[in-house]
Amino acid sequence: MSDRDYHPDLPVREHSAPPPPIRRIVVDRHPHVAEPASAGNGTGVAIPGRPATPSLARSAARPPAANVVERMRVESVWLAYGDNWVVRDVSLPVRQGEVLALIGASGSGKTTLLRSLNRLTEITTGAARAGRITLDGADIHEFEVTELRRKVSMVFQQPNPFPMSIFDNVGYALAERPQGRRRRRRSAAIEQAVVDALRRAGLYDEVAENLERSALRLSGGQQQRLCIARALAAEPEVLLLDEPCSALDPISTATIEELIVALRESVAVVIVTHNLQQALRVADHVAFMHLGELVEYGPAEQVFEHPVEQRTRDYVSGAFG
Repeated sequence: MSDRDYHPDLPVREHSAPPPPIRRIVVDRHPHVAEPASAGNGTGVAIPGRPATPSLARSAARPPAANVVERMRVESVWLAYGDNWVVRDVSLPVRQGEVLALIGASGSGKTTLLRSLNRLTEITTGAARAGRITLDGADIHEFEVTELRRKVSMVFQQPNPFPMSIFDNVGYALAERPQGRRRRRRSAAIEQAVVDALRRAGLYDEVAENLERSALRLSGGQQQRLCIARALAAEPEVLLLDEPCSALDPISTATIEELIVALRESVAVVIVTHNLQQALRVADHVAFMHLGELVEYGPAEQVFEHPVEQRTRDYVSGAFG
């Protein structure tokens, strides 16, 4: 054993095993050496000292919607549960023709803000609100709550089909109108409205052969699209989506993301998501929230690729969240 191999803190091995044989691989050409990726973190934001990763990108370039119309406006809104203010002085628009994504770490207030748009926060004891939320220029408290929730429909994180047929799940939203007049469940108008809603949700071709089948027998992705169809049947102006793909497989997620992008032409869409790649794929505008505060709002590419605020840069780079 040579002097350079000796270390006083290590035991001497008298019968060391011989090294493994060297295997040489003969190739008929010189190997290609890949160029290093540009500095980044998966979002286009450079971080000193961090390894580079590919930038996020939309799955396919898409043109802006033909017609963009403001449907709702949040003006200096504060929301509290008891003495805890969970949303602090937030202002932003909600437009038909766009998908608005609310992003941020857990506890940032984004779901509370989403639920306030159709007054779902009010069902929680101790909830309070300051500021103003409008729908088509009118304060949402001027609407009867059932009428408001027809105009501003919500789809939740877990698919929640009713224990009835596919047809009846969608037709349920059409059984009564705000005027209180009950319509015949199987009228031609109801049947056409159910079919139209299923088509808009991208589900009709998969279930058309048996609309009397129990909705509970559908796959998870189909159930979520059924819930979207049920929401669309009421012909809302705004569709609220609370992490609609978090319980779904990648194939179902891709289907619903395509659906979300297609729906923005006819309805304003607001989505809460923890998936930053998903937000970039589907959103036209992004609002980043942290500790109840709206930190940054802007076009999706700008927020992810060139964020203005340091906290936004830290979040989209994965420094926290």
